[in-house]
Amino acid sequence: MTENAQQQPTAPSTELPTQYAPAEVEGALYERWVERGYFAADAKSDKPPYTIVIPPPNVTGSLHLGHAFQHTLMDALTRRKRMQGYEALWLPGMDHAGIATQNKVEQQLAEEGKSRHDLGREEFVERVWQWKEEYGGRILGQMRRLGDGVDWDRERFTMDEGLSKAVQTIFKRLFDDELIYRAERIINWCPRCLTAISDIEVEYQEDDGELVSIKYGEGDETLVVATTRAETMLGDTAVAVHPDDERYQHLIGKRIKLPLTDRSIPVVADTHVDPEFGTGAVKVTPAHDPNDFAIGQRHNLESITVMDERAVITAHGPFQGLDRYEARSAIVAALRSQGRIVAEKRPYVHSVGHCSRCKTTIEPRLSLQWWVKVGPLAKAAGDAVRDGRVKIHPEDMSKRYFDWVDNMHDWCISRQLWWGHRIPVWYGPDGEIVCVGPDEQPPTGEGWKQDTDVLDTWFSSGLWPFSTLGWPEQTEDLRKFYPTDVLLTGHDIIFFWVARMMMFGLYAMDGEAPFKTIALTGLVRDERGKKMSKSFGNVVDPLDWMDKYGSDAVRFTLARGANPGTDVPIGEDWVQASRNFANKIWNATRFALMNGATVEGPLPSPEQMSATDRWILSRLNKTVAQVDAFYEDFQFAKLSDALFHFAWDEVFDWYVELSKTTFQAGGEGAKVSQRVLGEVLDVTLKLLHPVVPFVTDTLWTTLTGGESVVVAEWPSDSGFRDEAAEREIETLQSVITEVRRFRADQGLQPGQRVPARLTLDGTALAPHEAAIRQLLRLQPEGDTFAATATLPVAGATVALDLSGTIDVAAERKRLAKDLAAAEKEKAQATGKLGNEAFLAKAPDNVVDKIRGRLAKAEEDIKRIQAQLENLPQQ
Repeated sequence: MTENAQQQPTAPSTELPTQYAPAEVEGALYERWVERGYFAADAKSDKPPYTIVIPPPNVTGSLHLGHAFQHTLMDALTRRKRMQGYEALWLPGMDHAGIATQNKVEQQLAEEGKSRHDLGREEFVERVWQWKEEYGGRILGQMRRLGDGVDWDRERFTMDEGLSKAVQTIFKRLFDDELIYRAERIINWCPRCLTAISDIEVEYQEDDGELVSIKYGEGDETLVVATTRAETMLGDTAVAVHPDDERYQHLIGKRIKLPLTDRSIPVVADTHVDPEFGTGAVKVTPAHDPNDFAIGQRHNLESITVMDERAVITAHGPFQGLDRYEARSAIVAALRSQGRIVAEKRPYVHSVGHCSRCKTTIEPRLSLQWWVKVGPLAKAAGDAVRDGRVKIHPEDMSKRYFDWVDNMHDWCISRQLWWGHRIPVWYGPDGEIVCVGPDEQPPTGEGWKQDTDVLDTWFSSGLWPFSTLGWPEQTEDLRKFYPTDVLLTGHDIIFFWVARMMMFGLYAMDGEAPFKTIALTGLVRDERGKKMSKSFGNVVDPLDWMDKYGSDAVRFTLARGANPGTDVPIGEDWVQASRNFANKIWNATRFALMNGATVEGPLPSPEQMSATDRWILSRLNKTVAQVDAFYEDFQFAKLSDALFHFAWDEVFDWYVELSKTTFQAGGEGAKVSQRVLGEVLDVTLKLLHPVVPFVTDTLWTTLTGGESVVVAEWPSDSGFRDEAAEREIETLQSVITEVRRFRADQGLQPGQRVPARLTLDGTALAPHEAAIRQLLRLQPEGDTFAATATLPVAGATVALDLSGTIDVAAERKRLAKDLAAAEKEKAQATGKLGNEAFLAKAPDNVVDKIRGRLAKAEEDIKRIQAQLENLPQQ
């Protein structure tokens, strides 16, 4: 935090509006936090550092519930650490999103009747920058709405000057260390985006296709192959069989005719072929299938490309110029006319890869691309977790991480785009290849040209934890804030981002991992646990909920569902409940202020306090310890639940209510409780603040007169415990709860007063008689008091006179009717469970349901009979 952020405290206030209106508070309050520099980290500070770098959202994106979920948790972590005295840096920024952003601008140009080629590369890139300034970064404003406590002065963009230098630096180092190379291999090609994409950007789904079995060869030298992509047969250069397959021994090494062409192709023996699958013979198309490419490499087969970048057939002949799907139908028809189709299956459901951005079916394609040799980098990334330098939380997610880094293939990093970091390699007129670092001059002279491709966006994102801190320069930020403390992100991008940051961080930073802990979250789903999707119609805009219920309500709902690594269901009813919680905090604090709650002066000694005061302080300290433990274990759901129940159940529903009689009585006891209530609210608001920052800051500054809870000191467990007071108040609670239940069973209204005689002698409850009477609406016994019901509870006796308070005859009639219904339900359930024929046929879940009905009926009968017995006799 910057030094000029310190403000003079103001006097505590006793005034709060009757209702909390988030829309009137949140926007102005957030801007005040930013203006005061609360979120600005100081690299020169002597405080211990705590660093989180935000997973950079796409510049094209807007805030969705997944962002809101993870941002809430990251904000809670950094706000708490800031209050604990750390120099907390939460660094924001955005990803340039190469394919998505280029598509946006190309769509704009198309509306103008133009393409990027009409503009040329330089002018097109300038147009993209203009688009970014005008439309990009919408999500940054939405982050402010959510309350993200990020250091806006350190906002970064993967295409800014510093990060571009970092990209060029690490490319050059990897190139010089022979960890980057150029080679012709099979890649995933998107015919719509017209670029290569990595394996992890391919989404597989079950599609309805066709499986066609085709006869290759002539006469006795024939075999049958099956394919889902008949159009690729134009590029076949062999048929492969297993070397031990007796069916094809006579054909191995021979050549057979390839249908629809004037070529013959060899039959090769390769152990990759499964003789038990299909016919045991597979067509080999090295230029259009990764497995076939590997077979082709082993057998020195020719690779024939038969489609262009738009998946249009280029092979000479009658199919040239047809789209791949048109060609598929035409080729099958031609084969059918020649009698070469042995079998056809439609639909044939199989897994098909699609571009994760545009959903176009991927076309495997032989292409000259740039690659990262990941072997040594991936090993280092795995070792850092295995030897404990980096911890994955929850620990059982480590297997998923190891499955990826231990089996990683070389990474294709070149993309056929114009928007992005252009590959810093120049080609000379005589075949020279020169890689140029950021401080080097590219070669000049006739014939030298730079590579036209750009780098995969994930290449620059992989540098994020250290490039954003100034690397390759040895900056103060880098020295202070690297390595970062926690990477909090969804388990779904372990492959996309986490492993790559590990590889690059360890490589660039001399073996020092980019973060100490990887905390993996689940994904946000709808209230039924279903994935949110536009096609399902269940996508929620978190801004709509913020407008309706406030940002605190959205944040608390998300945090309360955040169990490590587990998906988070969320529905609007839950957000409404969180809004009610915020209102409860507001109303309870308002009541406390109106009744003199204060933080002024030291806490009274335990000897001066009532048992109720000692109880709440004991529970408060236990809650502080519990919340701290949950934070250290990333148990956001448990800490939120603990705070909810402590604040609502123990502070607001019990302590505040029990204190009312003390406040009404006045005197020294009231002053002690006023100070205790102030202390409890002070600490509770601090504990709640990282998750619900807006309402807590508003209330805390009013209560204490302090500058802001954002920069207040995080509470610590003082060690105070009073188990005796806790047992005493638990006994008190049991009495009040039991009598309330009895009143409800008798049909008494909550505010209806009833004469009662309390026998508390010899128990710890004697000092609490006034509170018991007030909370239970029990008036003193009069001269005509006649007990109609006596309740022995926890050593005490509560005698009630219900005569005149209820219509006994009507109540007896109602209960008799309810008893008859319960006995009928019991008889029906008992009959079914005693029927052996029914039990033999009924599913287990049906039988379990009937057993549950029987148990409930028996409970109802017991309860109603007790109510009837307790009714006054007429």
